[in-house]
Amino acid sequence: MKYGMRERLSGAVILIALAVIFVPMLFDDPAPRDARPEPLLSIDAPIEVERHDVPEPVPPESLSESVPAGDVTEPSSRPSPGDEAGSRVVTALPGAAEGTSEEPAAEPAVDPIAELARAADQRLAESTSASAQAADESVEPAVAEGEWAVQVGSFGEPANVERLLGQLRDEGFSAYSRPRGNDLTTVYVGPFSSSEAGERAVAEVKARVNLQGLLVRVRE
Repeated sequence: MKYGMRERLSGAVILIALAVIFVPMLFDDPAPRDARPEPLLSIDAPIEVERHDVPEPVPPESLSESVPAGDVTEPSSRPSPGDEAGSRVVTALPGAAEGTSEEPAAEPAVDPIAELARAADQRLAESTSASAQAADESVEPAVAEGEWAVQVGSFGEPANVERLLGQLRDEGFSAYSRPRGNDLTTVYVGPFSSSEAGERAVAEVKARVNLQGLLVRVRE
């Protein structure tokens, strides 16, 4: 036989133990809802606070002295038949003539936005004139017999040459052109008496026209 008597007895004992544990649970009713514990909410008693009587406020003496008693007019609760509905009683100031009302002169209205705009336009005009003056002063002057010049570009179309010459002259440079081989025409800025002046002109051309020039030695 595959299983012996001992294994059979052990299995029977386990089955009986499981039946004893789970069978009563199948037939027992669940605990009623009323039997479950309810949450308890406790409220503490209010704390007793000692109260003190506060005296009524009294206006300072300086306030009562600054306003004379005769200058205050109590407004009437009921207007007289001759008064218009909603009219107010106006107290005459000391020293003012009876029957005359002095009103302060109306000041001219000032628009703050317009003032700011005018100030901004003035600052912009001043900065533009200052920058233009500084730009004119920073252009290197050309000389008649200089040996150095800034080569700006070479073109095959005459229209492009004239366009670049006009642009450079509008910026204050002394520009000229010379024909070269291969049907090209080269545009120069200068000439200058020294290479240092030519280097400064190269930087000015880059800053104003956004073109990278080349410093070359020119000969007549």
